[in-house]
Amino acid sequence: QVQLVESGGGLVQAGGSLRLSCVASGRTFSRNAMGWFRQAPGKQRDMVAAISSGGRTNYLDSVKGRFIISRDNAKNTVYLQMNSLKNEDTAVYYCAARSRVGSYQTSASAYDYWGQGTQVTVSS
Repeated sequence: QVQLVESGGGLVQAGGSLRLSCVASGRTFSRNAMGWFRQAPGKQRDMVAAISSGGRTNYLDSVKGRFIISRDNAKNTVYLQMNSLKNEDTAVYYCAARSRVGSYQTSASAYDYWGQGTQVTVSS
């Protein structure tokens, strides 16, 4: 059974940093794109960052220069370093992985496996 387990969320003041981790089990994703999405109450789930198996990355415009996605294939883990956090970054953050081999996609529908989500709250 494939599982993605996120950790690292919490409450942080504006301007602060958090590092999210997502550990995958049940299969290896070294050849698959992985991503981080977020969803605020009443809003759609948006891609925050995605990374291909080869390390190419893509970011939501509003987080460029502040967030960094990375992966450690040996640990089957993907990370999201979040710096200079803003109130509008408050959301539930989800880790996702594609089952197909290939590059990243920006649409949530392209991802087949999802974590349970971790809450990130940024206070002013």
